[in-house]
Amino acid sequence: MDAPYRIRPAVLADAPALVAIERRCFGDPWSEASFREALGSAWNFVLVAQASRGVAGYLIGREAGGIGEVLNLAVAPEFRRRGMGEALLEAGLAAFRRSRVDEVFLEVRESNTSARALYTRYGFRPVGQRSAYYRNPKEDALVLRLELSQPA
Repeated sequence: MDAPYRIRPAVLADAPALVAIERRCFGDPWSEASFREALGSAWNFVLVAQASRGVAGYLIGREAGGIGEVLNLAVAPEFRRRGMGEALLEAGLAAFRRSRVDEVFLEVRESNTSARALYTRYGFRPVGQRSAYYRNPKEDALVLRLELSQPA
């Protein structure tokens, strides 16, 4: 059975939907201007999970000098536990591999056990901590790293 969504590159017209998901998922959300900047940057890529009712999730990645960073990954609450976050992460890691990225970093809330479990399944490992990284609510971030092996 095919997934009830498809992963595609985001377009500028997706910005309002990304902001709406961001506001539902995070206590300190990015602004629409930040999303528009990410969508227009040559260093970033933005992927969306397109469901029949519209954009249901997204991943923002950045690459520079062989190093990748997952800046943001979110799935609307009503679409969680359907493999969408995993599909977005897989597509993002594939994009990093195509760009010949050697390693990928990200920050995750210490308390976000479901996201941490997802990243651990994909081989991300803790390499540091950022004190009081998140503001609302205030919380430390774990810095995770994944070494990418290039496809043969």
